[in-house]
Amino acid sequence: MSGVVIIGAGECGVRAAFALREHGYVGEVTLIGAEVALPYERPPLSKTGEIAAIRTAEAYSDKRIALRPGAFVTNIDLGTRLVSLKGGEAMAYDNLLLATGARARLFPGMEGCLTLRTNLDAQVILSRLTPGAKIGIIGGGFIGLELAARARQAGAEVTVVEAGPRLLGRAVPPQIAKILHERHALEGVSLKLETGVVSASSDRIDLVDGSSMKFDTVIAGVGAVPETGLAEAGGLVVQNGIVVDGDFRTSAPDVFAAGDCCNFDWRGQRVRLESWKAAQDQGEHVALAILGKSVPYNKVPWFWSDQYDLSLQVAGIFDLGAPIHSRSTGDDTTVVFQCDATQNLVAAAGIGPGNATSKDIRIFEKLIERRTIVDAGRLADPSQNLKRLLAAT
Repeated sequence: MSGVVIIGAGECGVRAAFALREHGYVGEVTLIGAEVALPYERPPLSKTGEIAAIRTAEAYSDKRIALRPGAFVTNIDLGTRLVSLKGGEAMAYDNLLLATGARARLFPGMEGCLTLRTNLDAQVILSRLTPGAKIGIIGGGFIGLELAARARQAGAEVTVVEAGPRLLGRAVPPQIAKILHERHALEGVSLKLETGVVSASSDRIDLVDGSSMKFDTVIAGVGAVPETGLAEAGGLVVQNGIVVDGDFRTSAPDVFAAGDCCNFDWRGQRVRLESWKAAQDQGEHVALAILGKSVPYNKVPWFWSDQYDLSLQVAGIFDLGAPIHSRSTGDDTTVVFQCDATQNLVAAAGIGPGNATSKDIRIFEKLIERRTIVDAGRLADPSQNLKRLLAAT
């Protein structure tokens, strides 16, 4: 059997498999997943804990996609175009897609902490979030803060330990981080910023100042590492992810990579995104490239986070060292944006209850995609209608 083999049955791999069929591919499509569960959505794991299948089991059969759950790939041979599985089976491919995703990062000394990456991880963590439980969370990023919100809503006592001077220091503008900081503090979360961790176990965090804190459960949310082992062993170029070109083709012409595991060019800068939407967008894009229907990749990076009743959405990539502007909105919402030196809109973010800022951020996303040049003062003026501005582009 040959055709297209996809390693990784997450959002990106599944989207690519179905996109191949939707765009007319009639050859074999094999989708290999290490987990035994039917491929599922990962964003809810840290938000609601609910498990939702990406597609039904029948959908794979209907589209003649050979789903191989619980299969572990041991090696890829670029010369013979073979994928080897644990147990000795080998699969031939015409084109190979690596959608291997990422794994939870654990710094040395944190090996005993819980992490969140799979549905099994979520089940263990959520079972610990009970009234009165003392929960320690290392890391003030999205995963850590979403779990902190879940824990407080469950009645647990929560402490978040963050080495940086503020929450979400690498991801969102300070105006947005300040709102989330204040909300977590209001909800009773103990936030320890600029606090380094020496080591941690399942129930203890040792700090650089020599002190220790005891908990019922310790969770590490300190980022993710791209799964590049197969690519490196196979001889592909890897640098903070599997390096790909505009078609998401790797250094081997018949091997592609997409999703959390890949490093690609976004308007002149090499980036690696850990994002549900990027995984979807790239799965669609790489399927077209495999079929020889290359198109420019213009999808704007976009992600969201739900914490308590607040929803944060970000479009584009902020330069946190450059000026960030605010657009006047309602009292319960905040919208910020950034233009580069040529007044090209490059990023926007909004936060508020529910979907209060969704429409604005969606328009900003489209303006960014169209490489709109606009005066920052005009965007900041609430009397300027964003829909009309979009229509004018």
